[in-house]
Amino acid sequence: MKIAILSDIHGNIWALEAVLADVKKQGVDLLVNAGDILSGPLEPSATADLLMSLNLPTIKGNHERQLLACEHKRGGPSDQFAFEHTTQAQRDWLQGLPATLELSNEVFMCHGTPSNDLIYFLEEVDQRGRYLAPIANVEAHAGSLKHSLIICGHSHKPRSYAISGGRLVVNPGSVGLQAYDDDQPYFHTVENGSPHARYAICESAGSTWNVGHRCVSYEHEKAAATAHRNGQQDWAKWLATGRA
Repeated sequence: MKIAILSDIHGNIWALEAVLADVKKQGVDLLVNAGDILSGPLEPSATADLLMSLNLPTIKGNHERQLLACEHKRGGPSDQFAFEHTTQAQRDWLQGLPATLELSNEVFMCHGTPSNDLIYFLEEVDQRGRYLAPIANVEAHAGSLKHSLIICGHSHKPRSYAISGGRLVVNPGSVGLQAYDDDQPYFHTVENGSPHARYAICESAGSTWNVGHRCVSYEHEKAAATAHRNGQQDWAKWLATGRA
């Protein structure tokens, strides 16, 4: 089994198209999407149309919840923009996505952790900033899951983390946004150092998995210009540089 994992696309149609073109060259058996799909000042509707046509195994992330909540209360700029630039049919598609997904007896997918889409699986955040989580914390998040491959997203940081029972937790990084800042639970930044789109390929190797984290160049200048035009200068910088 060879699985290509997408996550955190954030409406970046240019990055998504480049990644899909790269995936086609890799001979994968399955392509999956781990959430945070449309929110951002980019092209949420075009991104939704493309993904809906592919009918991939897909879960919702925290930004799907936040986008849908904009129907009742104005949300943050990224969620509100995506809400206002998607159709009811596209939002219905988001509404129908599960929060977690068991792809097989060996593969489980969540966005943050299995129980909370706002918590980083493989990182911790405190007054010092964001850093690699201690193994005890990762083990606690994984809990009683027996799957040999546990897929997560949310942090936009490509990582592979081995835990007990021969299990491997893999975050593919973000297709669409390589840097950001956040003030929850404490102010912190995430940056990958270049604007390349990120995704991962996991291939079963007996009782374990080989993992390839891929960086794909794309027309990031178009994405940055779109964010600038739509009034989010922080996104324009993050998209152009991959730095916060």
